[in-house]
Amino acid sequence: MRFASPWWLLGLLVVAALAAGYVVLLRRRRRDVVRFTNLELLETVAPRRPGWVRHVPAVAMILALAVLTVALAGPQATAKVPRNRATVMLIIDVSLSMKATDVAPTRLAAAQAAAKQFADQLTPGVNLGLVSFAGTAAVLVSPTTDRGTVKRAVDGLQLAESTATGEAIFTSLQSIDSFSRSIGGAPDETGAPPPARIVLLSDGTQTVPGPDGENEPRGSFTAAKDSAGRQIPVSTISFGTSYGTIDLDGSRTPVAVDDAAMERIAQISGGQFFTAATEDELKQVYADLSEQLGYEEREVDASKPWLVGGVLLLVLGLGAGILLGRRLP
Repeated sequence: MRFASPWWLLGLLVVAALAAGYVVLLRRRRRDVVRFTNLELLETVAPRRPGWVRHVPAVAMILALAVLTVALAGPQATAKVPRNRATVMLIIDVSLSMKATDVAPTRLAAAQAAAKQFADQLTPGVNLGLVSFAGTAAVLVSPTTDRGTVKRAVDGLQLAESTATGEAIFTSLQSIDSFSRSIGGAPDETGAPPPARIVLLSDGTQTVPGPDGENEPRGSFTAAKDSAGRQIPVSTISFGTSYGTIDLDGSRTPVAVDDAAMERIAQISGGQFFTAATEDELKQVYADLSEQLGYEEREVDASKPWLVGGVLLLVLGLGAGILLGRRLP
């Protein structure tokens, strides 16, 4: 346990001294009592008192002082608190491969259902934006706390040709920059700028501007490096299976997922990599991400339970003292 003012814990030495003094007084009283050799006189002078119960008032008071001393030291604990003003850009691949039925009913339909659940799960203070991409990328919804707008845009996603993964990341970064400028980009109460994260869902290899994402100026790996430089991680979700196919120009065309490329994007940008082969798996991934993105760990004051415990022990000590000896302990 951590303390805001640990020097208050020195007060526990005083509490320990009081406890030791109480024990000394008990022994002295017992020593003085045995000096009376006349048992009849002893019974008159020192009548029988309750056994261990008579110590309850003093013990409760000493414990109350100890607990209240700990409360004064300002105990702190790590707790999850909802994020405010954080920005999340959700990127969804709408290339033709997303109509594959290896994920029922189709990859796109499953992605839409999971994305809407993700929007509902994020804490209210998080600004959520939406980008779709195929041969080009478009910002469908700028970062906002209005979840209804995002979900309506998700319902309206339409398939198109090609896969411009890098362009989608660059577009998201630009949207984050624009939104940050619109709110002033002021730091939060901790002094840090509002955090941002990109969540990219895709099922295939980049085809625009070309498959070589490593060297293409607008490629996915170049975009991931740019994102890392801005300290905006890209968490990627490789969605689909290795046996997915689509009907293209009258023939069945394989559209296997490209886990390696998606993992590389996450690795370069400092994000996390996930895989999902069913709608339920995708919803679980989004649930994990919403927990990570919607909450942050902070040091919070944990003195209230100690204060309550100290007061209750104090009341117990005073009440027991009055009931047992009709006096304060």
